[in-house]
Amino acid sequence: MAIKSIKTIFEKPIISKPKNLVNAKEMVRKAFEGKYAVPHININNLEWTKTILLAAEEAKSPIILGTSEGAVKYMGGYKTIYGMVTGLMNDLNITVPVALHLDHGSFGAVEKALQNGYTSVMYDGSHETFEKNYANAQEVVRLAKKYNASVEVEVGSIGGEEDGIVGEGEIANPEEAKKMADLGIDFLAAGIGNIHGPYPSTWKELKFSALKELSSACGIGMVLHGGSGIPKAQIKKAISLGISKININTELQQANAQAIWKFVESGEAKKGKNFDPRKLYATGIEAMRKTVLEKINELGSKNKA
Repeated sequence: MAIKSIKTIFEKPIISKPKNLVNAKEMVRKAFEGKYAVPHININNLEWTKTILLAAEEAKSPIILGTSEGAVKYMGGYKTIYGMVTGLMNDLNITVPVALHLDHGSFGAVEKALQNGYTSVMYDGSHETFEKNYANAQEVVRLAKKYNASVEVEVGSIGGEEDGIVGEGEIANPEEAKKMADLGIDFLAAGIGNIHGPYPSTWKELKFSALKELSSACGIGMVLHGGSGIPKAQIKKAISLGISKININTELQQANAQAIWKFVESGEAKKGKNFDPRKLYATGIEAMRKTVLEKINELGSKNKA
């Protein structure tokens, strides 16, 4: 009898998929209609993921956890990331809607992500001809439907650097954007003068007239990549014109690094057992928590879970 009970226990899955691990379609649609934006924050390890989830829960905000292909490789792979995210959601009793999203994925990466539990994917074919980008996006939409996953595609390349790929950026073509939207995608990334990474002093502003035209043509939530470092007034205006998902990465990296640098350079890291990673990383984690809460307030997603 006892042996049978033990067998029954071990036949059950150790990690179950949380009900609130969802695709991002509904959360972005609500943001588009309600004139706020859902934060998409890239994760790099367990500390990043745990901090973002707890901050989103504290603010009662929907959240999109993004991983680039480079981050997937760094963290060990899709299965590792899925297990980490679902395990943390269960153990931390996270109740807000969470989407696990592949950011700037190649066609092959999109397929692997979907097969390993990701609930949302971005296919980035912006470096291809529009015809090839469109054909691949069409196939991604078909594939994602099998997994009930949301889809983002990109038209008009985003400037700056992303995992070693440097782009000058361009303004998206409204006709091409509309054609992409008609495929049945859930949200669209379009170049409007935004860039990845820190914004140089020579950068002036987003191209709001282009955004207005793109949003009007597509009728779905638009995505602002390179959301770190854009002035708050421009963020608010962009949201009012249809931006419903904003990607954030650099600001968290900078906040984390600056806090840890300060802790080390002050000599605190050499005191007692402060070499313990739980103590060494503590100031960086707190800095990231504050940054996430600030971004949630800025984007207007607080209490929108």
